[in-house]
Amino acid sequence: MKFRATLIGFTAILMWAFLATFAAASGKIPPFQLTAMGFAIGSLPGLALMLARPQRFKALKQPLKVWVLGIGGLFGYHLSYFSALRSGAPAVEVTLINYLWPLMIVVGSALLPGEKLGWHHLVGAAIGLAGTALVVSGGGVAFNPDFLPGYLFAILSACIWAGYSLLSRRLGAVPTDAVTGFCLVTALLSALCHVGLETTVWPETALQWVTLAGLGLLPLGLAFYTWDHGVKNGDIQILGAASYATPILSALILILAGYGRADGSLLLACLLVTGGAVLASKDMFLRKGRKIAEA
Repeated sequence: MKFRATLIGFTAILMWAFLATFAAASGKIPPFQLTAMGFAIGSLPGLALMLARPQRFKALKQPLKVWVLGIGGLFGYHLSYFSALRSGAPAVEVTLINYLWPLMIVVGSALLPGEKLGWHHLVGAAIGLAGTALVVSGGGVAFNPDFLPGYLFAILSACIWAGYSLLSRRLGAVPTDAVTGFCLVTALLSALCHVGLETTVWPETALQWVTLAGLGLLPLGLAFYTWDHGVKNGDIQILGAASYATPILSALILILAGYGRADGSLLLACLLVTGGAVLASKDMFLRKGRKIAEA
């Protein structure tokens, strides 16, 4: 059961890897408008399931703390991340700082009931961080104190997502159907931010509309449902370490889609992230191997 839930959680990592490519191919839609439209589309599968089985609507009847966590995680993360990017701080540094959240999840998981932090979790996460740094920095990062506000927003985004993931584990009794409500409120709040801060830009071609639909259904939709299931029922330490694969896979997909080109640092980064994830997943592989041998 735990192995299966962990694999389901992995699908969120795969879907988030398409976020940059889908966003690039969807045209010049401003960030908050894109978030609002994406999360509105992302809520549709959950709404469809609820309409098919009306008893699922009961999942939306949750204590205030659950709504604060869900909305704070989804909306708060994107608000902080986009604020970091809008601050003028270089996107490379912002992205590098933001991707501290997998390491925070691995380390923070030691505080969860029934979890134990091993050396291989820490070393695997550190190796994955090194691989991520290669991808987002292109081999060099020069932090500038003038961009401190942007760096602080990036740190806040990392803390929010790590906190959301870890606390979701503690609220394991909350059904994943509740994510539908989180997506809807996130779409509404993002729309309000868009109206106040941005100028509306609509997709110009049929391909951009299709890409927008894919963005909403996968990275800004289904991914949050599968991540919720994974962190609540799977191995959260392994999922945290494996999350470093997201920028690597994202870079590979961008290259295949014609938005970039490969180099030696990307290959090295792939090896580092893969090795780190395998090391962090050592326990899961050993458990699975023992089960196969016993069978």
